[in-house]
Amino acid sequence: MQVSFLKSATRPEQFPPSDRPEVAFAGRSNVGKSSLINRLVNSRNLARTSSRPGRTRSINFFSFGKALYLTDLPGYGYAGVSIKVRRDWKKLVEIYLKKRSNLKAVVVIMDIRREPGEGDLDLLNWLKAFQIKSIIVLTKVDKLSKNEVNRQIDLISNQLIKGGFNQPITFSAKTGQGRKELWKKINEIIESA
Repeated sequence: MQVSFLKSATRPEQFPPSDRPEVAFAGRSNVGKSSLINRLVNSRNLARTSSRPGRTRSINFFSFGKALYLTDLPGYGYAGVSIKVRRDWKKLVEIYLKKRSNLKAVVVIMDIRREPGEGDLDLLNWLKAFQIKSIIVLTKVDKLSKNEVNRQIDLISNQLIKGGFNQPITFSAKTGQGRKELWKKINEIIESA
């Protein structure tokens, strides 16, 4: 299916029409959100990647054929931008999450090398409170040994399950590990909606 960049929005009136299911991607700055989106849709340059965190400053919408919108939300937790800019991002993202009637799920992306931070847990709890389905993905698994991956999965999974959240999917943008599992989960949620 053809996937293409649709538009960037810095204000709610710029959002595209809510005419098809939508899946959003959220996570701390520098967790590999753009790389995950690119690998998911088998594109090298759809979502812009940067070595400098905090580059996504708008909500970026991508059209997956005529069947689905994929949405890249600004990263949270990045201290390299002003407090006012961070506040504006937060407000825009909150409006987006509350108002998008076609939003079926949010893929919450975390770096497997780090324990879930306050921002990650706040987002997951907020999504749960507003009854928005979350899919948790642990990225950068290729950066650890198999033993380290297993140890981190156990550590993070236990923390998430205690909080009432689902088991995470492990993902590598480099190797494609987890791509099929993530698509399967997205399709299950869309079909059950």
